Amino acid sequence: MLPVAALSAFLPDSFNPQKPIVLIAGQGIYPLLIAKAVRAAGTPLKLVGFEEETRPDLVSSFAESDRRVLLVGQLGKMLKSLREFEAGYAIMAGQISPRRLFKGLHPDLKAVRILASLKRRNAETIFGAIASEIEALGVTLLDARSFLDSQLASPGCMTGRSFPIDRDYLDHGIHIARESARLDIGQGCVVRKGTVLAVEAYEGTDEMLRRAGAFKTDEALFVKTVKPRQDWRFDVPCFGARTLETMREAHLTAAALEAGKVIILDKSAVLEQARAWGISLFGFE
Repeated sequence: MLPVAALSAFLPDSFNPQKPIVLIAGQGIYPLLIAKAVRAAGTPLKLVGFEEETRPDLVSSFAESDRRVLLVGQLGKMLKSLREFEAGYAIMAGQISPRRLFKGLHPDLKAVRILASLKRRNAETIFGAIASEIEALGVTLLDARSFLDSQLASPGCMTGRSFPIDRDYLDHGIHIARESARLDIGQGCVVRKGTVLAVEAYEGTDEMLRRAGAFKTDEALFVKTVKPRQDWRFDVPCFGARTLETMREAHLTAAALEAGKVIILDKSAVLEQARAWGISLFGFE
C-alpha cells in the first residue's frame, strides 16, 4: 500500500485508503478528474450527485448501489446517503449553479433549519454549514485538491515561453486580486498597465472576462488567486478549458494563477490549447 503522501500531499496523515470516499459532485470535469484519481488509488468510491448539475456520464460510471442523485437542497437525504455508504471521507468537487442557492433550491427540513440559522447567506456560509453537518457524522471532509496534485498551477511560465507582462504590471494585478479576495469580493481581476479593467464578483470568472473584453486588451492580464482564509474543503479556484475559451473570445492573451492553489482542470490539454492560441499562463507564488 502506498504511503499517504504518495497519494496526495493534501490528504490528512491519518487517511485510511480502505475507508470509502463519497464524492459529492457538482458540475463539469472537476468531479470526473477526482473520480479517476481516487479509483486509480484503489480507494472505494461512492457518489452523491445532483439533478441538472452532475454530469450524466459520471453518474452512469457508478453502480446503482454506489450512487445517489438528489435535488439541490436535499441535505437530509445527502447526510443519510453518507451514513448508508458508511463513508469515512467525503470530497466536494464541481460547482453548483450559484442561482440555485437562492432560486430553484429544494430545501428539505434539515436544509431549512440550517438556512434559518445563517445571518449571512452566500456560497461560503451555506457550504460551510453543510461541511459542519457532514463532519458531525464523523465523516472527514477532505481538502478538495486531494488526489489532484498534478493538476495544480506550477511556478513560472507554464506555456513554455517568456511571460509577456511586465513584472510591475504583474505585481499590480496580483495585489488587486489578493485585496479583492481579502475583502471577500471575488478571487480574480483583469488589469492592464496598472489600470483595473474588471474585478470578479458574484457573476463569476467568465462574465468578468467578457466585461474586461469590452475594453482595450493588448497587454491585459487576468489574475486568479485565493482568499487569505480559504476553506479548501469546498472552495478551490479552478481554471479550465471554458475559461481559456472565454479569454480567447475576450482577446485576453495572458493569465497569472496562484501556484499550488489554483487547479488547472485537465492541465496538459489546457496548456496545449493555450500554446496553440498564443495565450500565456504563468504560476505566481
